[in-house]
Amino acid sequence: MNEQYTEESKFEYLKGDKVLWMVIIVISIFSIFPVYSASSNLEYIVNNGTTTGHVMKHMFFVVLGLVIMRFVGVVKYEYIGKLSSILLGLMILLLVVTMFTGQTIDGASASRWLKIPGTPISFQPSSFAFLMLIIYLCRYLTKKITRERTIGENIGFIFGPILLVFVLVAKDNGSTALMILMVSVIVLIIGQLHWKYIAGFISSSFVAIVLFLLVALNTNLIGGNRVHTWMSRIETFTSSKAKTADVDDESVKAKNYQVMQAKAAIVHGGITGMGPGKSALKQMLPQSASDFIFAVIVEEYGAIGAVFLISMYLIMIIRIVMIASKMPAFFGSLLVLSLGVMIFVQLAVNIAVAVNLIPVTGQPLPLISYGGTSMLVTYLQLGIILNISSRIQIYDEEGMGKKQSIVEINDIA
Repeated sequence: MNEQYTEESKFEYLKGDKVLWMVIIVISIFSIFPVYSASSNLEYIVNNGTTTGHVMKHMFFVVLGLVIMRFVGVVKYEYIGKLSSILLGLMILLLVVTMFTGQTIDGASASRWLKIPGTPISFQPSSFAFLMLIIYLCRYLTKKITRERTIGENIGFIFGPILLVFVLVAKDNGSTALMILMVSVIVLIIGQLHWKYIAGFISSSFVAIVLFLLVALNTNLIGGNRVHTWMSRIETFTSSKAKTADVDDESVKAKNYQVMQAKAAIVHGGITGMGPGKSALKQMLPQSASDFIFAVIVEEYGAIGAVFLISMYLIMIIRIVMIASKMPAFFGSLLVLSLGVMIFVQLAVNIAVAVNLIPVTGQPLPLISYGGTSMLVTYLQLGIILNISSRIQIYDEEGMGKKQSIVEINDIA
């Protein structure tokens, strides 16, 4: 009896779904090796720091992320829901500040980072704003699920916050802004908002985006926007796919340099890969430690390594869906699914860019890419999911927490 209690106590250090914990730890440890290899690009090409310094920084964020994830597990997720509106307001304020005082780092062309005064620490408010927006939407949809909402409520408390965050992020980070819009719509669908409101929101958003693009491309009213960069990337992507004779091959190759190097690295990796640290193309691949790290992984670890990593992500997504399906409270289930959608979309976009399925965007690979903000946000997402999983009693699975009453779990107002 004592031995069984001791064993259970040890497992309680990993509170929540144990399989999900193991997958997160495996991916986190694995991330150190490709980051160490790819960060040599930052040292020798970008002339930014040293390889050892970058990998030590990455390891620090891995440990910090795991600690934060565990800490989030001891806080009732209902409290996080209650604080979401306040935190979302704070993030919106920081986004406004970033518009005027934002900085660029590591050769990036957009001013997305906000520096904490008196420290060398910079972070991207857009990532935290995205997370807080999704938590806020889940809470609001749960609170109002028992009655029909008015059009004014939908505009003021649902569509307004989504569009506000979208507009503030879109100027310097178009891909993240589109992801915010897409994931938000998915959350509204899962959250059972009436289809007529969702259809109206999608139509209005489409018209607003078209007007924004027309104004940005043809006038100087929106200063410092990156619309021309987005259009160039889309044009380059479509040109690289075209097989017509009038395509200027040299021009396409010059513009499509990133994707061409990524595809070359993937082909070079073959089945078994070149071996850890032996990537030949990492020095020629821009953002090899972040946006295009999947290509480096395939080159060094081959198709076998890619299948292993994708399998880990697949297990993660499956466990998230299982947790959501077994969570009796609507808020908990909706929040788990919504956070899972965020992780899946980011994962899919990163890999799709590397294999040239979509135009180039600046989305990191979850838990792998070098970059403190994106890593910590992903660990926060997973920490909340693990928190919710610890509140479910699964009789056929060891180590899950005591089941809570529906009344207690749904008390988020």
